Amino acid sequence: MTAPFRYRRLSYVALDVSDLEQSLGFYRDLVGLKLDRETDGAAYLRCSELPQNLVLREGDTPGLARAAFELESQADLDRAFTYLDDEGFDPQWLTADEAAKLKVVAGLRFREPGCGLHFEFHVEPELQEDFEAGHTAIARLGHVVLNVADFASVESSLVGKLNFLISDHVPGKIAFLRAFPNRYHHSFAILTGPADGYNHVNFMVTDIDDVGRAINRMKKAEVPIVFGPGRHEPSGSIFLYFLDPDGMTTEYSFGMEEFEEVGARPPRELEAKPEVLDTWGSIPDPRFGKGGAILAHA
Repeated sequence: MTAPFRYRRLSYVALDVSDLEQSLGFYRDLVGLKLDRETDGAAYLRCSELPQNLVLREGDTPGLARAAFELESQADLDRAFTYLDDEGFDPQWLTADEAAKLKVVAGLRFREPGCGLHFEFHVEPELQEDFEAGHTAIARLGHVVLNVADFASVESSLVGKLNFLISDHVPGKIAFLRAFPNRYHHSFAILTGPADGYNHVNFMVTDIDDVGRAINRMKKAEVPIVFGPGRHEPSGSIFLYFLDPDGMTTEYSFGMEEFEEVGARPPRELEAKPEVLDTWGSIPDPRFGKGGAILAHA
């Protein structure tokens, strides 16, 4: 059965961090997000017209608490709830207070059993004034990536039940997934690993110079650069990965293949070799993609 709902976009990710003020400074001053508001011990930052693209909370274990997607309509959200309930995902509606804090009309949450990540689907976010870029012209929140121990099970769930489509994959090892019918090559991806964990979050920039300037800015701030600059074969993106204060990986990327809703090319099966991740030949630092957990709470 095809899932009876349509995605609009990846909306935000929520991270727990060990020191809220330190991480807020990093994502605001070095990455270039704008602080929209702070309330109840959480910081809401954005890089678009959405009310938040990144939520930071102080917690005992750094990691990814949830990934949130905007659906196209209230009808999609209602159909999603019924479908997810029938499929055994045990969805729960957001309370009125939760929706108000997130500045959305309505939403639901559920936990994907294969990797344990909490997903949120919501509709009608309260759009804010245009994002005014500072040192980096961030275009949007791009994607979030997980490490998963049971790759086959998680891929089957995401593709078979949650309406993600494979754009490219290294069979059994990497799946680049677009949130249908969103046009970007991937809004979500999974990599096989020895344990479930948070790999990285991506912010897409509007100019290749944003990547170049970030190299020097991060070096001056003594922020570890753990992969790149380079170019991904699957999406064609130019990338740079660096670590936040908790050792969690953040990415800037420039450029990405886009797909039409109808008539898109079929997924490619790529060879398991280093050049798939970087056609320029750089090798990731061992710390790349290993700094955070998938948290049991949303």
